[in-house]
Amino acid sequence: MPSNEAAPSRSDPVKLELWRRIYSRLGPYWKAVVLAVLLVSVAAATQPTLAVIMKPLLDDGFSGAKPSYIWSIPLAVVGLMFLRGVCSYASSYLLAWVANNMLLGLRKEMFDRLLGLSDEDFKRGDSGRLLNRFTIDAGTVTGLATEVITVVVRESLVVVALLCVLLYMSWQLTLIVLVMLPVSTFIARIFIKRLRRINRETIGMNAELTRVVREGIDGQRVIKLFDGYQRESGRFEYVNGRLRRFAMRAASADAAMSPLSQFSIALSVAAVIAVALYQANTQGLTVGSFAAFMAALGQIFDPMKRLTNIAGAMQRMLISAESVFTLIDQEPENDSGSGALALPVKGRVEFRNIEHRFPGASSNTLSNVSFVAEPGQTIALVGRSGSGKTTLVNMLPRFIEPSSGEVLIDGQNIRELKLRGLREHLSLVSQDVVLFDGTIADNVGYGALHEAGRDEIRHALEAANLLAFVDGLPQGMDTPVGENASQLSGGQRQRLAIARALIKNAPILILDEATSALDNESERQVQDSLERLMVGRTTLVIAHRLSTVQKADRIVVLDAGRIVEQGRHEDLLAQGGLYASLYQMQFRDQD
Repeated sequence: MPSNEAAPSRSDPVKLELWRRIYSRLGPYWKAVVLAVLLVSVAAATQPTLAVIMKPLLDDGFSGAKPSYIWSIPLAVVGLMFLRGVCSYASSYLLAWVANNMLLGLRKEMFDRLLGLSDEDFKRGDSGRLLNRFTIDAGTVTGLATEVITVVVRESLVVVALLCVLLYMSWQLTLIVLVMLPVSTFIARIFIKRLRRINRETIGMNAELTRVVREGIDGQRVIKLFDGYQRESGRFEYVNGRLRRFAMRAASADAAMSPLSQFSIALSVAAVIAVALYQANTQGLTVGSFAAFMAALGQIFDPMKRLTNIAGAMQRMLISAESVFTLIDQEPENDSGSGALALPVKGRVEFRNIEHRFPGASSNTLSNVSFVAEPGQTIALVGRSGSGKTTLVNMLPRFIEPSSGEVLIDGQNIRELKLRGLREHLSLVSQDVVLFDGTIADNVGYGALHEAGRDEIRHALEAANLLAFVDGLPQGMDTPVGENASQLSGGQRQRLAIARALIKNAPILILDEATSALDNESERQVQDSLERLMVGRTTLVIAHRLSTVQKADRIVVLDAGRIVEQGRHEDLLAQGGLYASLYQMQFRDQD
C-alpha cells in the first residue's frame, strides 16, 4: 500500500492526467452539469448589470430628468436579485447532486479495490492514511471538482463582464487597473506555492493524528494497565502540535496574502481616483459614469480573488486525487489462474518443496517443506514462535505466495485456480476472530455460500455449543453483536466463528491458534465445538497449546523454517526430539 508520506510535486503531464481522470467522472452527469453551468452563467450576468444601473440612476434619476426611474430601477434591482437567487440555488443544488453521486461511485470503486488488495499490501499500509482516503480525500476530490466548475465559470464571466463595463465607462481608467493587476497576481502566486506545500504536509499529519487516536481507542485497556497515559498523551501532543504549526503556517501565509493584495488594490484605486478627477474637469466624465465605474471596480476584486484562491483549491484537489487514484491503481492480488477444482473436492492437500523468503530478508522463512494431508486427516503444525507455521498455512488460501515449490489440492496446483474458486473450499478459525457489525444471525450466515435459512443457522449454532446462550438473549439470533463483538466473551466469539465455518461446510479447514487466548473452561467448550467441525474435513492446525493436538493424525514439527520431525503424538514423545522438549517444557510450566 502507498505510504503516508506527503506526495512529491508532480510534473505537468501527471497533473493533466489527474485532471482528465477527475473530470471524466462527470460524464454520466453531463446534462446536470450543463444545466448548472447555464444557471451559473445567468446568475453571473446579473452582477455587472447592477453596476451599469448606477449611471442612469445618478445622471438621470436623482436629477429628476426621468421620473419613471422612481419605480423602474428599484423593480429592476429586485427582479435581478430574485433571478440571481433562483439561479444560484438551482445551480448549487444540481452541482451538489453531481458531487455526491461522484463521491458515491468513487468510494465504491475505492472500496472494491481495497477488498482486492493482497495480504502483503495490507501489512505494508498505514490504516490511518487509508481511512483518510475514504473520509477526507474522496470528498475533497468530488467537492472541489464541482466547486472549481462553479467558481471558474461564474467568476470568469463576472470578471469579463465587469471589464466590459469598465472599458465602456472609461478605457483610460480601465488601462490603469489592468496595469496594476499583475502586481496582485504575482503576490498571490508566491503565497499559493507556499500554501500548496503546507497543504500537502497537513494531509500527512492528519493521517498520523487519525492513527494515534485510533490506537488510543483500540489499545485503551493496554494503556490503562501499563500506565501508558503520559506516553500516549505525549505522542498525541507531538502530532497535534505539529498539526497546529502547519495550520499556523498556513494561516500566516493566508493572512499575509490578503493585506499585501489589498495594498496593491489601494494603489490601483488611488490612481483611478486621480485620473477620474482629471477627466471630470477636462473631459466631462459624469458622476454617474464614475459611480458605475467604481461600482464595477469594487465588484471585480472579489471574483478575481476567488479565481486566485481557486488555484489553491485545485492543488488540494490534485493532491487528494493523487492519493485516491494511487489506491485505485494498486495492483490487485494475483488472480491469474483460470481453472477450478474438480468436484466433489476430496480435500487432499500437499505442500511440495516449499521455499519462502520475505522481500528484503536475509534468510528463508521456509526451506524445502514438503508434506501431505490426506482427505479427512488432521495435521498439526508445531514449533517455536517464528518457525514459519502461519506463513505456511497462509499459502493455502494464497494470502502468501511461495518463492518456489507448489501447493496442491487434489493434485491441482492452486496457482492455476481462480482465487474465488479456491477459497470457497476453505474455512478459517483463528485466534483473532473478526465479527462484523450486525446480528448474530448475520455473522453466522456470513460464511454460507448461499442464502442461509434460520433453521440452518440454528443448527450451526447448536453444533458450535452456542445455541443455548443465543436463545437466552432477549432478541435471540437477531441480537446485535456490536462493534468488534465487545459484548461477547472470547469463547463466545470463537464459537460464533466456528458456527460460521460450519455453515460454510468447506472440505478444508485451517485452525490458527484457535484456542490460545482462552481460559481452560472456555478452551474445553471451544475444543468440543472444533472437534465437531473437524469431522470429515482435512484440517491444518496451528497450536501453541500442545494438549490440543494430541489427537492429530500427524504432527509436523517446524524449526527455523524446516521440518525436523513428523509423526503421531506418542511416537514424537518417544523420539525425545524437539516436540518432546516443547511438550515437557509446556507441561512443566503449567505444573
